[in-house]
Amino acid sequence: MTLDLDTLPLLADAASRLDSGFADLPALNAEVSEADMQAMRRVLMDVADRLKDNYPYQHPLYAGQMLKPPHPIARLAYALSLWINPNNHALDGGRASSQMEKEAVASIAAMFGWNTHLGHLCGGGTMANLEALWVSGRLKPGQTILASEQAHYTHERISSVLGLPFASVPCDARGRMDMHALAEKLSRGGVGTVVATLGTTALGAIDPLPAILDLQRQYGFRVHVDAAYGGYYSLVNNLTSETRMAFDALSSADSISIDPHKHGLQPYGCGCILFKDPRVAGLYKHDSPYTYFSSADLHLGEISLECSRAGASAVALWATQRLLPLTPGGAFATDLGRCRQAALTLYEHLRNDPRLLAAMEPELDIVVWAPGGHSASEISHRSRTFFERAAAHSLHLALATLPRSILSHYWPNVEWDQDQVACLRSCLMKPEHIYWVDRIWAVLDEVAGTIDS
Repeated sequence: MTLDLDTLPLLADAASRLDSGFADLPALNAEVSEADMQAMRRVLMDVADRLKDNYPYQHPLYAGQMLKPPHPIARLAYALSLWINPNNHALDGGRASSQMEKEAVASIAAMFGWNTHLGHLCGGGTMANLEALWVSGRLKPGQTILASEQAHYTHERISSVLGLPFASVPCDARGRMDMHALAEKLSRGGVGTVVATLGTTALGAIDPLPAILDLQRQYGFRVHVDAAYGGYYSLVNNLTSETRMAFDALSSADSISIDPHKHGLQPYGCGCILFKDPRVAGLYKHDSPYTYFSSADLHLGEISLECSRAGASAVALWATQRLLPLTPGGAFATDLGRCRQAALTLYEHLRNDPRLLAAMEPELDIVVWAPGGHSASEISHRSRTFFERAAAHSLHLALATLPRSILSHYWPNVEWDQDQVACLRSCLMKPEHIYWVDRIWAVLDEVAGTIDS
């Protein structure tokens, strides 16, 4: 058995307790007929069969894209809330779940050192980043958004949607925003916001946030931190000193995005946007005579660009953080530290094998590497072959295309007959990966021995 089925009886018990909270209402004939049960069973079994056509995202032998299974408490709490199906746009649609969202978001803000903040949940990192850049555009109208060449592609797309100019900043050999290049762009003027990425999606690179904040004091731009992937690593105690400094500087940012549906153990989609200055709430101001009439308290829809939002996401996040508080040294932080240790262990195997080419040492839990080859085109071809052969051994990796400007520093003897090369990328996002690294390496070792055949 690879799926967690043992916790399912807890859902029935919790649903019965929830039902008891409405005992004063007139009885509702909610029984399902035997015919309907059989029809639903047939469809649900069809769903189960269709869902088998997936990679085993929940298993440690899936070490490819950023796909981390929700914690059992998140699954159960999410499912439990669906009997109510709250909408966290207005308090009328989700009183309990709105309060749970406020408490859960406050815990995330406190993780970054913010006792006061404005924030809410949203559909994911893209929406969180959109809100941050929308606020920046209102405060710095018509001014340029800057992000690194390794930043998520959505920053450029969002800037286009918002009608704001965008420019990318070159990266250094570690995939981090180059500070000399940033300073040069800032000296030309007209920059309203710099996006610092703490955990790029391709490499897991950490932009030098303290240096960016130093430049902010000189040039006066806003700093938005895209921590959608890496933000929870604020709690981890096995980072390098340089990476630690970047996370410790998060409290000085103007806004932060983070995705609980990545390392926060939540179902998709659950993102979060935070602003340091609660006064940005005034930018969202609008009137809705049919929505915000039931209470003088804050309705989450009053500080969000989204309207209807799943209260289930807030319920699941609140439950998870109640079980696993966001505290350094706690169980949640310890498990996250295991992910980084697994990545470092795999990196050492790769670095010491002459058949394989390792790139930079992982900052968080992403490892980038490739089978050896004389040229960039040969490495790309071998990477795709390796990807397929590893999958035949039930080990699922990911492919990532990276530029010569980064990889040539690590692979000086490669003939660069093309500027981009396909590499293999392993996201060791599950704490169980620490116990599976040796088995993963055994498969990689076996596949590496066949790559020339």
